Amino acid sequence: MVLQPQSIRKTLNEEWFSNVVPDLLSGLVVALALIPEAIAFSIIAGVDPKVGLYASFIISVVTSFMGGRPAMISAATGAMALLMKPLISQYGAEAGLQYLLAASVLCGVFQYIFGVLKLGTYMKFVPKAVMIGFVNALAYLIFTAQFPEFTEAFAGNQLLFVPLVLIGLAVIYGLPRIIKVIPSPLVALVGITVFWMFFGNNGSLMGGLRTVGDMGELPTSLPSFFIPQVPFNLETLRIILPFSLALSLVGLIESLLTAQIVDEMTDTKGDKNREMRGQGIANMITGFFGGMAGCAMIGQSIINVGSGGRTRLSTFSAGVFLLILLLVFGNFVAIIPMAALVAIMIMVSINTFDWSSIVDMRKMPITETVVMLVTMLTVIITHNLAYGVFAGVILACIFFAREISKTSKVDSELDETGKVRTYSVKGPLYFVSTEDFVDGFDPTEEVEEVNIDLSEAQVWDASAIAAIDKVVLRYRKYGIEANVLGMNKHSQKIHDRLATHTDPNAKMSVH
Repeated sequence: MVLQPQSIRKTLNEEWFSNVVPDLLSGLVVALALIPEAIAFSIIAGVDPKVGLYASFIISVVTSFMGGRPAMISAATGAMALLMKPLISQYGAEAGLQYLLAASVLCGVFQYIFGVLKLGTYMKFVPKAVMIGFVNALAYLIFTAQFPEFTEAFAGNQLLFVPLVLIGLAVIYGLPRIIKVIPSPLVALVGITVFWMFFGNNGSLMGGLRTVGDMGELPTSLPSFFIPQVPFNLETLRIILPFSLALSLVGLIESLLTAQIVDEMTDTKGDKNREMRGQGIANMITGFFGGMAGCAMIGQSIINVGSGGRTRLSTFSAGVFLLILLLVFGNFVAIIPMAALVAIMIMVSINTFDWSSIVDMRKMPITETVVMLVTMLTVIITHNLAYGVFAGVILACIFFAREISKTSKVDSELDETGKVRTYSVKGPLYFVSTEDFVDGFDPTEEVEEVNIDLSEAQVWDASAIAAIDKVVLRYRKYGIEANVLGMNKHSQKIHDRLATHTDPNAKMSVH
């Protein structure tokens, strides 16, 4: 279908230029807040700050065009950084970075394929308890990722480190009570940096603090295209495939969760499958320009929408302003003490954790609490968010199957002659409920005929048909005629395709 000029103008106005001034201002606020987080996430992953900063610029710009959710912010994130850390640790800073970039590209390929297959529609099958466990585990991992900085500070006699972290947290949580126009994390970052410039960095005052510049190279120019320097063979694929798959799944889960939150905040609806494709394209591109894979950011998206951002222009301007700020104020960014970033990351972990889930544990069904805790513990033990989600979803499915099987029951009634018994089956018949279904019949009863009424039942799978076969053939073994009645259209279709008791000569092969 070819879009008409009028339709193009309408789309551009609605998605880009219907909210220009608030979008530009919110984009600037987000860009300012993105700088410390992108740097901190880079350090968590074990790479130079420019890797996360380039990624945040590229992903924001690309998803502003290709994504399915206007006003959502995507960039380098803690969830993705945590998954990348083992790759850098195992293969070193130089080789590990090249593998990371290749893994980012492959991650994008997976995400694009998932979007083409429209797997975004299946997000509704991820239970809320799994989402809560996922978010809480992410908060825990981000928090514990700050421990090495404390260890380094104590070992290096950085006596200012802890006080500055505490001051940073006080500013972050105290300033919004006075003024909310300026992001408090940015004020904390600038304030701590200025203090360090004028009062702390004089050599003898309680030891020197590590700064962002000590962690690696910051960007001084636009990112340039290059192909990751890895061997193009099966060994490379073996190395990056597990990371790429985990990154793609975790990235999509966090992105779709964020999209759902923005949908609710703006009372609009984004295209989940387009978002998956857009995230994939962004990660493919960022891997070829020296950036790490990223995804949607819950915190930054909330900041954007809360600051007035509503269209794609806000996402685009956040990325552009981010790069401008880096190229203009790069020297200032290099002297930011790590204590400021640690304070911000502790804030991110505190705000990410769903504290209401602790209170709600007393109200929630025990099965949902177990699903949430299993999701959290799996992530914490494996340090892999994808494993936690899989474990939670599988456990939730088991609990659901068990609970719904309890709704199935078999009642019976004997007619006045005492020769015909009618069994009324109610509820779903599937692999979990079939054992109780079979146990509800007595083939040794001295009757001449049995009617199995399925008018209030639903046959779901081959296990249910096998159970019906089993019951009918057992009665036939004792010389009793068994009739299956009342199946709806769907049940009848499965029955006609799979049932064996319809053959008069069929013998019972199950016991």
